[in-house]
Amino acid sequence: MTARTILVVEDEEAIAEAVRARLASEGYQVHVVHDGPRAIASVQAHRPDLVVLDLMLPGMDGLEVCREIQRDRWTPVLMLTARTEEADKVAGFAVGADDYLTKPFSLRELAARVKAIIRRMDRIGRSSPTDPEIRFDLTIDPARRRVTKAGEEVALTPLEFEILLSLARSPGVVFSRDQLMDRVWGYRDYAGGRVVDSHVARIRRKLRDEAAEPKYIRTVHGVGYAFREDGQA
Repeated sequence: MTARTILVVEDEEAIAEAVRARLASEGYQVHVVHDGPRAIASVQAHRPDLVVLDLMLPGMDGLEVCREIQRDRWTPVLMLTARTEEADKVAGFAVGADDYLTKPFSLRELAARVKAIIRRMDRIGRSSPTDPEIRFDLTIDPARRRVTKAGEEVALTPLEFEILLSLARSPGVVFSRDQLMDRVWGYRDYAGGRVVDSHVARIRRKLRDEAAEPKYIRTVHGVGYAFREDGQA
């Protein structure tokens, strides 16, 4: 099997080299750049399977880089950030990041997160063409990985699609945030609840599902989320 390609975008050379060495030891082909413009050019040239992207870059910050990366072709992004504010992490998800690690982080945890993202992408690539559609007053097509509402396609990222599909396959069943982390991300994290909440909020906005009583995804306070049984066609 051809080695997976990972682009590391980090302006601190010591961190960049440590990340490169660890990922290379895991069998990945790793490219390293230190600023935003080179990151965008490298994505276009190498079409990596994953980008490990520092949020705090000189000149062109990581949010802008992530936005530009996703404009041409969706690419999984693991964001690295020294910031702890929730708004910064939510902003990263809003421009297409899949996951984040807060500095300082362990290289072992970084490698685990990378492996989980790659494994998830492999699972997505193995979707069966015979998977049946799920029909509510919106249609979820697992084989084509499309969601349509009133005949119009809803533009979800692969990660958002996985969350919606996991919920919709079991209407009425309540999934905790930890269970969703396991099913979709492939691991659990002490801060995972905030990650799940941010992605569910984005799905709701895209489905225009933000009323006091959301039509599709309901919140079970203190527990997690469920797809509404009464939304089924």
